[in-house]
Amino acid sequence: MIQRLYVNNFRCLENFELSVKELPSALLIGKNGTGKSTLSYVLEIFQAVSRGVNRVGHLVQSKDFTRGRSDVPIRFEIEVLLDKKLYKYVLALELPEKFKELRIFEEALTVSGNPVYSRKEARVTLHRGSQNDEAKFLVDEAVVALPIFQEQSETDPLRIFKTWLARMIILAPIPSLMTGDSGGETLEPKRDGSNLGEWISGLLSRYPAAYTQVDKYLREVMPDIRDFLNEQIGKDSKSMIVRFKTNNGNLSVDFKDLSDGEKCFFLCAVVLAANNFYGPIFCFWDEPDNHLSLSEVGHFVASLRRSFQGTSQVLVTSHNPEAIRKFSNENTFIVDRKSHMEPTLIRLLSDISVEGDLIDALILGDIEL
Repeated sequence: MIQRLYVNNFRCLENFELSVKELPSALLIGKNGTGKSTLSYVLEIFQAVSRGVNRVGHLVQSKDFTRGRSDVPIRFEIEVLLDKKLYKYVLALELPEKFKELRIFEEALTVSGNPVYSRKEARVTLHRGSQNDEAKFLVDEAVVALPIFQEQSETDPLRIFKTWLARMIILAPIPSLMTGDSGGETLEPKRDGSNLGEWISGLLSRYPAAYTQVDKYLREVMPDIRDFLNEQIGKDSKSMIVRFKTNNGNLSVDFKDLSDGEKCFFLCAVVLAANNFYGPIFCFWDEPDNHLSLSEVGHFVASLRRSFQGTSQVLVTSHNPEAIRKFSNENTFIVDRKSHMEPTLIRLLSDISVEGDLIDALILGDIEL
């Protein structure tokens, strides 16, 4: 579970801190352009590093400095509670004069306050329990160190942390790209949902019992569904078929021909099953209600919140009044930005005085941070 996320000098996020300690579910609300999607991009940077992307230039560009202020390093910090141990990872990037590509300024990982490794520019120190048992070496200044460490065992904190980051689910689905076709298997969904077919294949291959949970959720939102199949259409490719039962017989529909909302139902079903079978996981979903009818939003959001309890966690953004009403003042954050020249501000709704109905106040723009 994420406890804290800190970002400085990255796009519109300047000295930005999100504290979601002990919040299994939380909501971000605010106008367009206030930084909600930028926050998801920061999470994708951490995820990309854990999945092996180690070249700084493939993660961040010089244009990402806040208002071009390259004299101050871009700084990312994430604190995650895993098995009652607090993992803190820091990554700071700088662009010295006459350099064309950003380089590492600082990098470190600690577990419950104990250093696993630390780094200053090219110099890396791997801590092994005592000062007399340290390994020191050099790494290319333009390469992130976290992906290159060899893991010693399944209980190695490096492995635990990287696996958790890699399995984060970060979503902003584009239903038109969700065809249901697959050419392999994965447990790493893409942000746009375009590899949903491969994700379902990977989930059911590793955890066959997950089908029951996926099927249960789909029947709640689509009562006439009969089942879904992953049919072989080539040597290494499959395509999903969804079958419905009617009074007049059965109807088979290619997954790609489902409505946008129905595709999002499938995506939600797999998210819930993934959290149950290989979680606990963290999920960031940018506007999960975007393709749903008003009557469907409440059940959709409530299902996400019910599934993410204990040490799993879901963070969503929304502009939908019904989705907003499914959260409380204690787990709703308002993000605001006065202008494109100002940084993003964030506050818990419970810390803000709101007169009258929250939705009306949001519509009228009466909430000030």
